Amino acid sequence: MNQAPLRFWVHAERLAIARLPSDAEVPTWPGGGFVTITRTADELSVVCSQTCVPRDVRQERDRVAFGIMGVIPMTTVGLLASLCAALAAAKVPVFVISTFDTDWILVPAERFEEARAALESLGHAVSGGLPAS
Repeated sequence: MNQAPLRFWVHAERLAIARLPSDAEVPTWPGGGFVTITRTADELSVVCSQTCVPRDVRQERDRVAFGIMGVIPMTTVGLLASLCAALAAAKVPVFVISTFDTDWILVPAERFEEARAALESLGHAVSGGLPAS
């Protein structure tokens, strides 16, 4: 895919990805500057500041979010595939969230530098550094 260079910014909080049973009530604890809640037939997933997630909730912590700046048209084809391919080549696991306007790529904090380098190797710019834990 031939893509114009993108600009990414790093969300300022470390995030957790929490999993609750599919029939759980939407919890009151999600908070921070980034919150997404998704229910499927199999689970209720919550992504938010890791400081808000109770320790007794099943979760993956220390995730860092790279957000694409601007609006990505819904007709765009292959963008996430190209980004994820570069991250896969760098052996960086990803958790992707799409919103109406843009896409977010969450990576483990310990792989932040490899993720940044992989995105920059495609000619993209990344603003922001690794959030404090």
